[in-house]
Amino acid sequence: MSKTSLSQSKPDNLPKPKINWAKVEEAERFAEMVKLFRQGKINRDDFRRFRLQNGAYGSRMTDDYSMIRIKIPAGEVYPEQLEKIAELSESFSIGNAHVSTRQNFQLHWVALEDVSEVMRGLSEVGLTSREACGNSIRNVMCSPLAGICPDEIFDPTPYAIATARFLLRNPMNQSLPRKFKINFTCCEKHGMARIADIGLIPYKVEVNGKLQNGFKIFLGGGLGAQSFVAHQLEEFTPEEDLLYTIISVVRVYDRMGNRENMARNRMRYLVNEIGWEKFQNIVLKERAVVRATQSVVIKLEVDKTPEVLRKVSISSELPSHPQGFSRWIKSNVMKQKQPGYSVAFLTLESGDVTANQLRVIADLARDFSAEGRIRNGFAQDIVFRWVRDEDLPKLYAGLLEVGLANPGSLTMASVIGCSGTTSCNLALTNSHRLAKEVQRKFLELKLDEDDDLRSSTIKISGCPNSCGQHEIATIGFYGGGGRLGKDMYPLYTMQLGGRADEKAMLGLTCMKVPAKRVMPTILKIVEIFKSEKRDGETLDSWVHRVIDGNGGPNVKSLNDIKESLKSAVVAPTIDQDKDFYVDYGNDGSYHARTGRGECAA
Repeated sequence: MSKTSLSQSKPDNLPKPKINWAKVEEAERFAEMVKLFRQGKINRDDFRRFRLQNGAYGSRMTDDYSMIRIKIPAGEVYPEQLEKIAELSESFSIGNAHVSTRQNFQLHWVALEDVSEVMRGLSEVGLTSREACGNSIRNVMCSPLAGICPDEIFDPTPYAIATARFLLRNPMNQSLPRKFKINFTCCEKHGMARIADIGLIPYKVEVNGKLQNGFKIFLGGGLGAQSFVAHQLEEFTPEEDLLYTIISVVRVYDRMGNRENMARNRMRYLVNEIGWEKFQNIVLKERAVVRATQSVVIKLEVDKTPEVLRKVSISSELPSHPQGFSRWIKSNVMKQKQPGYSVAFLTLESGDVTANQLRVIADLARDFSAEGRIRNGFAQDIVFRWVRDEDLPKLYAGLLEVGLANPGSLTMASVIGCSGTTSCNLALTNSHRLAKEVQRKFLELKLDEDDDLRSSTIKISGCPNSCGQHEIATIGFYGGGGRLGKDMYPLYTMQLGGRADEKAMLGLTCMKVPAKRVMPTILKIVEIFKSEKRDGETLDSWVHRVIDGNGGPNVKSLNDIKESLKSAVVAPTIDQDKDFYVDYGNDGSYHARTGRGECAA
């Protein structure tokens, strides 16, 4: 990247990572275990459990390659860490990294014998993959807008970091019935507290004339083959009870979770099967025991030291508004609650970012972010915070040079897609590539500039397990297979009306849509919406009105939408349209072959 328009040297006041999450001896241990596995001294299942506990997934249909998931607590990543991930992706992966919907970085197709080398490299910059997979508490998430959101009551980031630090390598976290997810968010709008095992939203109440920090805590949510919206534990949980509550929930799940049936052993199934009131009472009683027996020895070490912001000074020889800047700033930038600063979102395609782009992002974070780092977001995106308003044109110009200045990040044009058949054993379709195709088409049509579509979302999963979060999308899809005669073709089930805010609900199944008809189906829905909408109505609000049976004049219900789309999803014969039977990103004929899932150890 050309630096003629930016500062000529790296700032000397860069913050360093506060926490070293790594243990280099884990890399040595992994290398030794690989040798024993190759020698036949460890059976496949035992090695698989060990591998997953250390953050290495098996890649599609092979034990010889892994996907390494790098744990990024609260999504915070420093420039030197970005550069190390870039280096490792070039040396051991496929030259790019992937940002997940849970704020992690992932490196795909790493040879099994090289996993320990990646782990060793990560440890050099304080990063780890430990417990990023397996039957453990996964990456502790925190909204990328935490600390800068105009609607937040207080910044939950220090609590998220402290929680992650307490739980990492904790004995209580090593052999749960299944994976477990914790999600802190800044406010009701910017997070997914109601679809996590534990979701937390900052809250305050007045106690003895003083406002006291605490949380609204939600339990038992989650997405998958069967999904549930979480329940609120109590009206208010004071901050001194935060850790005791988390410990209590984990202990109850560990003790009562179903270890016999892998398909039903997430905590949401336990809550559903025994009933919310019973589960709630068990957790509250457990918390009383934890508070009474462990309050002296266990504390959550929350670092509330105020953020020290750097003075960022950039020389400027750029025009004030580079080409495309106004479109980008409308759809990718939000004002912070702090006057004079903005937050900018990078539109990635299905979360993919190249090694070179990571290095440029590291440099741009040094140059433009007053906090000197970036955060991974909740939507497969990367977020620059604390950017001075006057520096936004220069930041945009830097992104433009490396293909990262696409608009649409905060609109329906930013499409989420899980990895699908590019790497996942369970995937039935290439959701990863389809999401890219839809995003490109939306940007080509400039639908990111349509305010009626801005608040809506499109999310695509390669199977029913919802890694692409299709059940909380305005328009969601999950992959499967269809058949006409003896010929199979890639197919998606479409759901409408999902959302994850304070009115959280799961999308309702509408119809099955062949993969090669997904694009025209979405555009047809937009066309119907435009002809049916009321003044000031957005696509997502219209969808919910129709779902409630209050549509009109022509489309009154979900069945009417289905009827309007019926002709668009008819399957041609293979002689009429051979491409119809080929999935996106593939050359050969479609098949629905899958392997063993890697979501549980």
